[in-house]
Amino acid sequence: MARGCLCCLKYMMFIFNLIFWLCGCGLLGVGIWLSVSQGSFATFSPSFPSLSAANMVIAIGAIVMVTGFLGCLGAIKENKCLLLSFFIVLLIILLAELILLILFFVYSDKVSENAKQDLKDGLALYNSDNNIGLRNAWNIIQAEWKCCGVIAYSDWHEALQEKMVPDRCCQEHYQDCGKNSTNMFWNRGCFEKVEEWLDDNKHLLGTIGMVILVVQVHLFVSTCLCAFRGLFTSIFS
Repeated sequence: MARGCLCCLKYMMFIFNLIFWLCGCGLLGVGIWLSVSQGSFATFSPSFPSLSAANMVIAIGAIVMVTGFLGCLGAIKENKCLLLSFFIVLLIILLAELILLILFFVYSDKVSENAKQDLKDGLALYNSDNNIGLRNAWNIIQAEWKCCGVIAYSDWHEALQEKMVPDRCCQEHYQDCGKNSTNMFWNRGCFEKVEEWLDDNKHLLGTIGMVILVVQVHLFVSTCLCAFRGLFTSIFS
């Protein structure tokens, strides 16, 4: 019976990691595609220019792909070396997630203020020739979310050193509408809109986070059982 349970666990772990690996391949492909079309998916932060949507998706996809490969091959081959590598990688990911979560909640106010300031600094790069991606990203966000600037449209006045805003800040959009100070601009900042969206979707995000955590813990426990299969078989036989 113990052998049957462990055998079932082995194939369950293989299937989980196969799905994990396929998801990693998909994310990597999407990241590479975003990297090719970097003009629409750039970083908003001048302090972390490499922290773009494309680079983040590529990094996450690569980590998921490697982790899934180690678990998939380790489970089907019952290779303790691969399973140990998978165990270590998964443990590092879990610890990193826990540390980041704790730091975020402890320093949430400081993180929020630093993020606002960093985004404001990034506004100054809006019209520079080598930051087309940042310009397109702000245009997309402001058009889709009906917001302007980080806190308010006046952020653009400070950043651009003149009384103008991007055209996408106009409630009635047309060419060079942002240069007309009598126009009506979106009066809410994009940072506030993002915070509002996160608050409205906190239950959905929490559910997704719990599902990811359950899958990670399941894989973690499965790895331990597969790695020490011989020990468990001798105990329950």
